[in-house]
Amino acid sequence: MDLDAVRTFVAAADAGQFQDAAAALSITQQAVSKRIAALEKDLEVRLFTRTARGSQLTVDGQAFLPHARELLRVAARADASVRPGRRALRVDVHSRRIAPAVLLQDFHREYPRIELDVVTLDADVHAATAAVEAGTVDATFHAVTVPARQLAGAIRTARVIDEHHEILVGPRHALANARAVTPAQLAAHRIWMPGVAAGTEWASYYDELAAAFGLTIDVVGPVFGNEALLAEIADSAELATLAGERTRYLWPDSYDLRRIPVRDPAPVYPMSLIWRDDNPHPALGKLRDYLSSRRVDTPDEKVWLPKWAQSSAR
Repeated sequence: MDLDAVRTFVAAADAGQFQDAAAALSITQQAVSKRIAALEKDLEVRLFTRTARGSQLTVDGQAFLPHARELLRVAARADASVRPGRRALRVDVHSRRIAPAVLLQDFHREYPRIELDVVTLDADVHAATAAVEAGTVDATFHAVTVPARQLAGAIRTARVIDEHHEILVGPRHALANARAVTPAQLAAHRIWMPGVAAGTEWASYYDELAAAFGLTIDVVGPVFGNEALLAEIADSAELATLAGERTRYLWPDSYDLRRIPVRDPAPVYPMSLIWRDDNPHPALGKLRDYLSSRRVDTPDEKVWLPKWAQSSAR
C-alpha cells in the first residue's frame, strides 16, 4: 500500500477539504485527488463523497481511517528504529555485572535522554567485532589483543577501561583479614575461576597473568552460576577467585565475603570500546567522549599489563 496515499487520505479526512490537505502536505490539490483516487482503486471502495461543504468520509472511509492512522504510526516507528539519532544506541557489554555495564549505567545517568539498548553478546573479541562490523551492534567492550592494522578497515578501537583486580575470599581464608595482597602472595593459594573458555581473550590474559607470577588459576569444573561460586568460596578456607574492582556481586550477609585489592604490582585488565568509524549515530560520539573523560591514569602506581597491551599503555 502506498504510504504517501495513506498519509494524504488521513490529511484530507482531518482537513475536510482536499485544498486544505494539499496545503498541509505542500502538494497541489490535483496531486491530492490523484493519490486518493489511486488508493480508492487499490482498495476497491470509495473513501470520500464530495459535497458543497467539502469532502466527507464514506462508511468505508470511516472504517479505514483508524487503520490508516495505525499504518502511519507503524511506519514512523519502523523509520525511527533504523535512523541514527532516532533509534536507541545498541551497545554490547558482554556481562551486566562487569565494568562496561557499570560505566554505561553511569553514562545513562549523565545523559538520561539518550536511549540505550544494552545487550550481552555471548562472544569473544573476534565475534563481537564481527557484530560491530555487520551493524548488529553499534559498539562493544572487549580486550583487543591484536594491532590496529590487523582489524577490518572500518573498525576503530580506543582503550577506555583499565580494570584492577580484587581477590574474593571467605572469612576463614588465610588472606581474609588482609587490607591488600600482592600477586606474589597469591601464588600460595588456589584461585578458582570455573568456566573461563579456552581461546578467548580473557583466557589468554589469565594464562599470561598466571605465568608471570606463578599463580594457580583453576578453570576446571562445572559452572553452576555466580551464586553457587560465591557460596563455595564463603564456605571454604582455601578457595579464592579474582574479580574486577567494579564487578557487581550480591551475597547474603551470612557469607561474610571479603573483597581485597591486589597491588604491587596491580594486575590490570585493559578493555577497549570497539566501533565503526562510519557509524553516524550521534550518541556514539557522546559515549566515546564520556568514556575518554572517565579513564583515569595513575602514573605513580605500579601495574602489570599483558604483553599485548603494553605498547598501548598510557
